[in-house]
Amino acid sequence: MATIVMTGTGGALGGAVVRALIGSGHAVAALEPARGAARMAALEAELGPRFSAHSGDAGDDAAWAAALPAIEQRHGAPTGAVLIAGGWQGGKPLHQGGGGEWRAMIDSNLETVRAALAALVPGMVARKSGSIVVIGSRAAVQPWTSANAAAYAAAKAGAVALAQAVAAETTPHGVRINAVLPSVIDTAANRAAMGEADAARWVTPGSLAAVIEFLLSDGARDVSGAALPVYGRA
Repeated sequence: MATIVMTGTGGALGGAVVRALIGSGHAVAALEPARGAARMAALEAELGPRFSAHSGDAGDDAAWAAALPAIEQRHGAPTGAVLIAGGWQGGKPLHQGGGGEWRAMIDSNLETVRAALAALVPGMVARKSGSIVVIGSRAAVQPWTSANAAAYAAAKAGAVALAQAVAAETTPHGVRINAVLPSVIDTAANRAAMGEADAARWVTPGSLAAVIEFLLSDGARDVSGAALPVYGRA
């Protein structure tokens, strides 16, 4: 049984991923901020003892230092991780916005990945085994599609570049790091925000969860440093 650490578990994609992993027999430990406690408690009740939630900000080094010993005691040393960086803000050109949007996107979509990799990689390198999947975005490689969301595109591009650079450092030690690049994910929030769009063309959370589960598996043992497009028909 693998032990997978997750961030961003409370969202639509996170819920699909954690259910897929638990359904495949893995243990999953989530690091989530305190504001998501009610949602995490509901998941613990639904999924049983192979799921545990740990309170902390995924971008905080101290939160990781506190959570990892508890995760290892509960489930064993992490063998994998899924880093779902949270949050989208946009709607204005960069020159019309303030610094708050920029800082929010960097903190939630890039700094969380940096902190997670810094916390998780040393143990995996020492054990010479591990697989980490970073959730990027098509915006990372097609930034021209992100007019009025430049901060988000820049943060996602940074997260994907970070994943690939660290993969080059860790692959010789048996640790694989990959990114997936979804287009629009079919969630209730996206349907509400883009009501006239054809959601049938979007990527379903279940489909993306299956790709993530493959990248965590031994079947992808020779895949590291990839930035895998998952665009659906959008």
